[in-house]
Amino acid sequence: VQLVESGGGLVQPGGSLRISCEASGFVFRDSYMSWVRQAPGKGLELVSSINSNGRRTYYEESVQGRFTISRDNFANTLYLQMNSLKPDDTALYYCAKGWATIANLDSILRGQGTQVTVSS
Repeated sequence: VQLVESGGGLVQPGGSLRISCEASGFVFRDSYMSWVRQAPGKGLELVSSINSNGRRTYYEESVQGRFTISRDNFANTLYLQMNSLKPDDTALYYCAKGWATIANLDSILRGQGTQVTVSS
């Protein structure tokens, strides 16, 4: 199983960014997927999850209405569109295989992460 995130960077408050995750080594189209993040000095936090066909999604309250999770099952790629970014969104963002919950957050399989920094 391999999960490779990309697209992170430095963005000003109020700006937008789309991060991606290329998946391989498993049947992506059959797998639920998630984005989790870790801010400096803090623990892992669930951001968003999506079911295998993309019709069911979940968003953590602090990103609801600003972030959109999506997937391309033909390209084996997961996306996270982030709008109206805030400094509190600064974190290392991980792509994870499965539907992330509080119970499995520390053990869910995830990639190496892509850094998102929101600062003026």
